Amino acid sequence: MLSLELSKQTTNSSLTLTNRVLLVEDEELIRDMVILALEEEGYEVVVAHDGRKALDLLQSPEVTTGDLNLDLIVLDLMLPFVNGLDICRVLRYQGSIVPILILSAKASESDRVLGLEIGADDYLTKPFSMRELIARCAALIRRQRYGAVPKSPMRQFRDVTLFSQECRVLVRDLEINLSPKEFRLLELFMSYPRRVWSREQLIEQVWEPDFLGDTKTVDVHIRWLREKLEKDPSQPEYLITVRGFGYRFG
Repeated sequence: MLSLELSKQTTNSSLTLTNRVLLVEDEELIRDMVILALEEEGYEVVVAHDGRKALDLLQSPEVTTGDLNLDLIVLDLMLPFVNGLDICRVLRYQGSIVPILILSAKASESDRVLGLEIGADDYLTKPFSMRELIARCAALIRRQRYGAVPKSPMRQFRDVTLFSQECRVLVRDLEINLSPKEFRLLELFMSYPRRVWSREQLIEQVWEPDFLGDTKTVDVHIRWLREKLEKDPSQPEYLITVRGFGYRFG
């Protein structure tokens, strides 16, 4: 059974929102110090002591459905059972956009570059100061929350890969042709996996607010996208209809 610790939440007047951080660290001394530092700043901390427990949590229904929302993952690399690099790879392959801050004793340039290339947003080497850790956590959450994180040139979700700068999409390693609206729809969906979008929200994001047509145009474009993405458009695996609400991706 998954054993996790949800640390006692404290408040801080400098934070208007409670930020929830997943800390994945097997060294008890470092783990306790980071928890204390984060809690003193008003963060809520969820703890996993090894890589396997972290993956179990991250793939649990509470997280995938959004009931347990994570604002940041602070991730050690050298973990029992599953290492931090593999956890990062899995999350980015599944389309997660939660910011990841890597903590590692590996300080070489090649190690830092590798961590960033596989999808981490920042890399902090051990030993580190708690003030710097807190500053980096706050910056990552702030950029994510207010949309200042630079757009990635590539997005991947299962067998779908989208190259934003090239306006190119691969499905099961085969390139497909999309219209500009289809491409923008797919890019939006892949930027926020599992988020439910109403037709009105999709029109505002893709067609712009002054669009004068019928919202049924969204349904038409979704149908066209399904024909190009899905193995069986009548049983979609990617573009899912959420009855009464709209559509989600994944």
